[in-house]
Amino acid sequence: MDSEALVIRLRAAGCVFAEAEAELLLSAGVDAAELESLVAQRISGVPLEHLLGWTEFRGLRVAVAPHVFVPRQRTGFLVEQAVELSRETEWTESVIALDMCCGCGALGLAFATELTAEGIRVELTAADIEPAAVACARRNLAPVGASVFEGDLFEPLPASLAGRVNILLANTPYVPSEAISRMPPEARDYEPLVALDGGADGLDIFRRVAAAAPAWLAPGGYVLVETSEGQAPIATDILVRHGLTPRVAECDELGATVVIGRR
Repeated sequence: MDSEALVIRLRAAGCVFAEAEAELLLSAGVDAAELESLVAQRISGVPLEHLLGWTEFRGLRVAVAPHVFVPRQRTGFLVEQAVELSRETEWTESVIALDMCCGCGALGLAFATELTAEGIRVELTAADIEPAAVACARRNLAPVGASVFEGDLFEPLPASLAGRVNILLANTPYVPSEAISRMPPEARDYEPLVALDGGADGLDIFRRVAAAAPAWLAPGGYVLVETSEGQAPIATDILVRHGLTPRVAECDELGATVVIGRR
């Protein structure tokens, strides 16, 4: 298939980064018929990452699959904040980390990979309620020796982890329910609703994580959660009500807001 013709087709379908997508599709290593099938699916709205079977996150190739949330590039800022906190804090032997609402496991994988490269040992646990996400996370996190549990938030975790977590990464859903219908079709129609819908104000799952976090965090441990800029003041109040010391970190370049609570 001609690259220029493919770019024209993708651009006509509304693909903002048509040139980059065309390059990735053409490099997928499939025959002409399979390529045409991939292009047709992409034009119909299927996320490019689901078609390729992977996405890039903080320089890592992370496996994704149909019906699994695709990690956003802005969420790399949350990982960056967690890595910086781990560098600044002297944990006893290793960093005990928990990737909650882990999806495909991208956050935990990037966090563990970056710290390990600096000689900092990480013991990682992850959890998600979606079976497809758990299967994907187990595949991605096997190289870093993480345990991945399936269930509702903290419910499936081993009791032995309580009170020991130094870094709790929580990429909770934070889109208000009424705004779901206005999301791009590739997210709204192809990613699990449970990974997007945060309830009336978008903070329902955040509230549950904040309420449980003090019991799971070690003294001096941190919980980091992505929110929108407008949700941050409410989120910090929620952390305070649960006895955590809050602060907000923002990255204008990525359009990212991370609310951080310290026990």
